[in-house]
Amino acid sequence: MVTLRSGREIEGMRRAGDLVARALGMLRPLVRTGVRLDELDRVVGEFLASHGAVSPYEGYRPSPSVPPFPGTVCASVNEQVVHGIPSPRRLRNGDVVGIDVGALLDGWMGDACYTYAVGEASPRAGRLLGVARECLEAGVAEVRPGARLGDVGAAIQELAERHGYGVVRELGGHGVGRKLHEEPHVNHFGRRGRGLRLREGMTFTIEPMLNEGSPEIRFLGDGWTVATADGSLSAQYEHTVAVTAGGCEVLTPWHRYIREVQATA
Repeated sequence: MVTLRSGREIEGMRRAGDLVARALGMLRPLVRTGVRLDELDRVVGEFLASHGAVSPYEGYRPSPSVPPFPGTVCASVNEQVVHGIPSPRRLRNGDVVGIDVGALLDGWMGDACYTYAVGEASPRAGRLLGVARECLEAGVAEVRPGARLGDVGAAIQELAERHGYGVVRELGGHGVGRKLHEEPHVNHFGRRGRGLRLREGMTFTIEPMLNEGSPEIRFLGDGWTVATADGSLSAQYEHTVAVTAGGCEVLTPWHRYIREVQATA
């Protein structure tokens, strides 16, 4: 069942989402050649704790067959699509790394991801990251009362495939609120005019995953990491959004904080 949130409840999610956005902005200058993924994980954990929040990812276990997630953030490098474990691996010049941050603050969730280029990105990687971000923006632009989830998915799919990229289909966005994963499921592909009709008060994530090659994926042996089947690069950007009377509000505005860091670097 899809839960409609009141203005007061959305304010709680707004605070959690802003904390997530600030964490992603804080990471921008720290994501550099030689840094270890587990160092970035530690920094985010300390940042969340200093603001009275915790990561909903740490220890998360969607089913008894899956081991508890062993990190504060998900850190997915190059061909890793999502759910990468923050290991002692050091980032290298030219890598791309998607860092997914969640925050549970006063009972409300925020959830977002940003893919960073490490050092000098290749033109191919830069193009993939640019289109992946545009796909997120295209999906968000479709959110308004009366629209359909199929409109969101179609906008993403059309843009990605126009540029020759594969859109991962097995994974998608999700409702979010008191819990990290709620209804509805949000596909990043689809047909316009189809799917659940959007209503004011819905809150969910949009988080398209684009592969440079095939859209097919494979699951690694650690029980969490998802990688491209063909070893090609992958990129993801994610926002938590709320359907408002006038359209859509982005509750995880990392674009504000990351722009500020870039402007002063």
